[in-house]
Amino acid sequence: MARTSNVFARVEPDLKAQAEQILNELGIPMSNAVSMFLKQVVLQRGIPFEMKLPADRPLAYGALTKAQFDAEIERGMADIENNNVYSADEVEAEMRRDFGV
Repeated sequence: MARTSNVFARVEPDLKAQAEQILNELGIPMSNAVSMFLKQVVLQRGIPFEMKLPADRPLAYGALTKAQFDAEIERGMADIENNNVYSADEVEAEMRRDFGV
């Protein structure tokens, strides 16, 4: 038998439970699924599935010029003046709906 090494990963309990349920139905132990993923990373020399940034990703302060930053601040101030605002609860609910966060 080949020598093995441990890999420790922290994942959300619900995600782990859902994945375990599917893997059990497939007859694949979690450790084998992780090994399969890592083997594909090595074979493909990268993540074995397409990864993209969302088209409307949030702005990063460090990526903005001063003019862009000032324009974003002006946009935000205009939103406040026009009462185009959202509560933290509304934002969190939308994040849970859209991203499962």
